[in-house]
Amino acid sequence: MNTTHPMNSTHPMNTTNVKNRLDRLPLSRFHKMVLVILSFAYFFDFCDLNTFSYVAPALVQEWNITTNTIAFITSVSYFGMFLGASFGGWFSDRFGRKRGLILLVTWFSAFSLLSALAWNPVALGVLRFLTSVGIGAVTILASTYISEFFPSKAKGKYQALCITIGICGIPAAGWVAKSVIPMAPWGWRAVFIFGGIGIVFPFIARKLEESARWHEARGQWDKAHEIMARIEREVERETGKLPAPEPVSGDSLHHAAKKAAPYSQLFKGPLLGRTLMLMTMWATSTIAIQGFGTWVPTLLVKQGITIEKSIAYVTLGTLGAPLGAFIASRISDRVERRWAIAILSVIIMGLGLLYGMVALPLVIIVCGFLMHMFERTFSSIAYIYTPELYPTEARGSGNGLTYGIGRLANMVSPFIISFLYSGYGYLSVFVFFGACWLLCAAAIAVFGVSTRYRGTEEASSAPELKANTADVM
Repeated sequence: MNTTHPMNSTHPMNTTNVKNRLDRLPLSRFHKMVLVILSFAYFFDFCDLNTFSYVAPALVQEWNITTNTIAFITSVSYFGMFLGASFGGWFSDRFGRKRGLILLVTWFSAFSLLSALAWNPVALGVLRFLTSVGIGAVTILASTYISEFFPSKAKGKYQALCITIGICGIPAAGWVAKSVIPMAPWGWRAVFIFGGIGIVFPFIARKLEESARWHEARGQWDKAHEIMARIEREVERETGKLPAPEPVSGDSLHHAAKKAAPYSQLFKGPLLGRTLMLMTMWATSTIAIQGFGTWVPTLLVKQGITIEKSIAYVTLGTLGAPLGAFIASRISDRVERRWAIAILSVIIMGLGLLYGMVALPLVIIVCGFLMHMFERTFSSIAYIYTPELYPTEARGSGNGLTYGIGRLANMVSPFIISFLYSGYGYLSVFVFFGACWLLCAAAIAVFGVSTRYRGTEEASSAPELKANTADVM
């Protein structure tokens, strides 16, 4: 059985060669179990991300709230996601990926349940803020875990497959809302209760292993080896004797010897260029994706469409999301992720403009379906692209901060959308979304970094990434 400590002979005590040991593992029941567990976390993460957008039209009628009030609740939610993504990345770099996942899935699920008890818009805003702290963190923690656990040449596929299952939480929340909101004035509360089912996650996640790469990056060689030995024994029982891993490289040794990096490292040397580029990508795309998902149900009602039809149209459109994530699972490791992200941004921009210009039910449903499909192809690839650009000791922090900036940008966007709609009409909102997608495409096309076929550490330490900031960007 090949579970001996595979150390480099010249450095017998400072690496466990985790990356190469993971990369040579065949797909097994253990990998599938991890996918199922993380998909469960993603399912309720995406579900809770969208529950307020489905509930908002009902609150307009029951509480007689204005679009500015919706903008306020949406804005504080995005601030919560920014804090969650930034704190979650920091927490996972210092205390572990598994521990962070369990804590924060439980956190957002508990506050989703409490949201069902909200008695006025202020109370709901506070509870949605606290829910969103967990939502923002879990998205980052799950993608970071995947980037460190699955084989380098297929991690894009596994990330997208995980999201394919998890993204079903969006249409699931829509169908629950469509079914329960018309039943009674309190029907909207049941939507939040559905989102809180994720509170059982700690019982499901017990079989997850901590990231061996995280332990290795902290110099905890024995713990990293113990985890790898358990994984290798389990995989070997199913698939037979494992091949020997590739010997550890100098770059892997360099990264293995580092402790968790401070946030300041993200703004130094070649990491500065990557950080600024990724901040732009996440800020513009998140404004457009979440703005569309959050506001369209309410805007359609404002245009004279009934709540039932508005939710039905939007929910039918969200059925494209799982298909988009599945498409990403087929192409993510076969195309250059940088260019895929840029091209998808332009396609989504065009569909969004068509959605805003032609207010016919068929166009709304078809364009909505295609937009959700391509948005989730985009985001599935972006989730794996982002952590690739950072070394292990800064991966959680870099992934969390850049993603979190996207959420922070959404603190302002609800007020911009409310202003545009009130002052310039329905179409102006979609022109704004289109401008965001155009800026996203330009940032990636001009300043993006190529990562195709590189392992995570190779991508973060590639020669062009060691150039000065202008070259990296």
